[in-house]
Amino acid sequence: MPRHRSHSVDFKRQVVAEYQAGETLHALSRRHDLSRNLIRIWIEKAEVGALDQDLASAELLSAYEARIAALERLVGRQALEIDFLKGAQANAPRPRNGPTSVITGPEVSPLSGGVR
Repeated sequence: MPRHRSHSVDFKRQVVAEYQAGETLHALSRRHDLSRNLIRIWIEKAEVGALDQDLASAELLSAYEARIAALERLVGRQALEIDFLKGAQANAPRPRNGPTSVITGPEVSPLSGGVR
């Protein structure tokens, strides 16, 4: 059963450069354990500039992956903060008298300048 490997764009460019420097397909195929047809495909891609597009796509992908990792760390920190605040609220002392409803809130003190 044949192996399915993926190669970096830098490696592909290196193999193409070796071919363009005078290496034969057979020698490259044996040294890098690649099929000659695959090397031909890479050479054709390099001639039309597709390897440069692959390099730009790989750089963009790595930038996106770094951004996703940063956002995941931020979400994790915020989840920890939320859990901490929920625990603090649950363990906070409650006033003994006065309404505890979130809708009505605490009563207004007549000394604070509220409406009379």
